[in-house]
Amino acid sequence: QVQLVESGGGLVQAGGSLRLSCVASGRDLRNYAMGWFRQAPGWEREFVGAIAWTDGHTYYAESVKGRFTISRDNAKHTVYLEMNSLKPEDSAVYYCAAVDLLRTIVVVKPTNYEYWGQGTQVTVSS
Repeated sequence: QVQLVESGGGLVQAGGSLRLSCVASGRDLRNYAMGWFRQAPGWEREFVGAIAWTDGHTYYAESVKGRFTISRDNAKHTVYLEMNSLKPEDSAVYYCAAVDLLRTIVVVKPTNYEYWGQGTQVTVSS
């Protein structure tokens, strides 16, 4: 079993920055990618970006490209989501999740992910 714990959410003004963290524990995730998703009230869960544990390759949604950066610290089993130039429309609950790349390379679909964190709220005020 895998446990994912997010932290770092909060309230920030538009144009500001936040860094979210996701600590993974429980099993070897070397063949996994870690994805970040977000969900605002009344909206479907939306892919934000993902990073592979092995080589650090990243992939981003167009809506956040150039503003958000995903990185990882293998020694700390932690993935980060650095969010800059935040907009009110970035407000949502942000989740990290793990997908087995030996089963699928489609990282944008939330249904492909096996493990999820509990989420952390990000609110961007205008």
